[in-house]
Amino acid sequence: MVWIRRREGSLTYLGIGGLAALIALEGCATVGPDYAAPELSLPAAWHAGSQSGLPPGSADESALALWWDAFGDPVLSDLMNRAVKGNLDLKKAAASLREARARRAIERAGLFPAVDASGSATKSSSSEETGSGSERELYRAGFDADWEIDLFGGVRRSVEAAGADLQASVESLRDVLVSLTAEVALNYVDVRAYQARLAAVDETIRLQEETLRLTEAKRQSGLDDGLAVEQARYSLESSRAGLPALRASLEGAKYRLAVLLGLEPGALLEALKENAPIPRAPSAVAAGVPADVLRRRPDVRQAERELAAQTARVGVATADLYPKITLSGSIGFESLSSDRLLTSGSLFYSIGPSFSWAIFHAGSIRANIEAQSALQEAALVQYKSTVLNALEETENALTSYGKERSRRESLDAAVRAAREAVRLARARYEAGLDDFGNLLDAERSLLSFQDQLAESEGAVVSDLIRLYKVLGGGWSPGKPVGEPDKNPEANR
Repeated sequence: MVWIRRREGSLTYLGIGGLAALIALEGCATVGPDYAAPELSLPAAWHAGSQSGLPPGSADESALALWWDAFGDPVLSDLMNRAVKGNLDLKKAAASLREARARRAIERAGLFPAVDASGSATKSSSSEETGSGSERELYRAGFDADWEIDLFGGVRRSVEAAGADLQASVESLRDVLVSLTAEVALNYVDVRAYQARLAAVDETIRLQEETLRLTEAKRQSGLDDGLAVEQARYSLESSRAGLPALRASLEGAKYRLAVLLGLEPGALLEALKENAPIPRAPSAVAAGVPADVLRRRPDVRQAERELAAQTARVGVATADLYPKITLSGSIGFESLSSDRLLTSGSLFYSIGPSFSWAIFHAGSIRANIEAQSALQEAALVQYKSTVLNALEETENALTSYGKERSRRESLDAAVRAAREAVRLARARYEAGLDDFGNLLDAERSLLSFQDQLAESEGAVVSDLIRLYKVLGGGWSPGKPVGEPDKNPEANR
């Protein structure tokens, strides 16, 4: 049985010249707005650049792609490689990318004829009351072809929208990669910062234990009363009381880091058991200019591609206002006997166009055009919002990084001064030239400054990592993760 798709108002005759004319017209008209990337007014330089003390100039694209290598930490580099291979969010984004590619292929198929093969063999018999009561066999085999001529570009606009959706999925994958690399680095820095803070507390505890022994010795010698001993003891226990919270935070950072790698939470406890220093930040980082950042940031690129896709969908909706012409044809064999099915006498064929035009649909088509146009306007607003958010994040990151570097320098000087103050206060207390209160205050100050310095050293590196993130670092213009095409830019 051969089925031919029909539409309302079919054309009964179309000569060879008419067919040729229709095919020639295919692709000549594409309704709906043609997309052009929005032009934005951007500042020439970062407002926070001069405050941060960062060198001017364009950012190094190759360095941004693998920015963690600048820290020279092999453990961090290994964690990055493992995260790229095992992170579940990245795998999910890669699956979404493959879906978008398949959907674009579906839309592209609409540009070409569809051919179906069919065949049947039936045996039937009528009743003696209504017919002859004889049996009858019927054999059929053939091909159907169907091609909608895209006179007004509705199919091409659909392909355009699907292509832009695919490009947006590529940028979404890159955005996940940017966030992932930053989160891995931030949690790794947290691990090292908590280890540094615990080491600072341990050092202070050792000093306070010496002080406690000193006060006990002086009390036993009758040179001091018991007040200094108790003060030294509660100061020591206060320092010890801070250890459990720091250790819990350290374990939590390790748990989070393992999950980012696609592992169960405790998988990295043994690997990160040994203390290691906080990664050292590179001495110079060029942030480039705002236009460079917007060209590189995947979230901005994704928003621009989503705007392009929605612009194409306005054209898809507009094409419904115009007539649709479909060329349909079939060829095959039909016979009452199987051994004569493939003979010339059993051949049949049909070819011809069909025509349909949605003349009255109670305004639903124009309402759909209005809806798609509103979505296009919303996509444009979202793109502009994403741009402004990118500018704000970069300005904040530049400011935070510059200010924290200044804070770290001051805290480093404060720690050196506090150590000397502890040494002098202990010497004066041992010599009986000063009371215990000054030594106690000096030790407390040293503990506070050491903890703040360790925290600040981690914050400087974390702020730099966040700066790399807002600059769009962590991906290469070449093959992205999960993208089988050698050149994903060819999708554009």
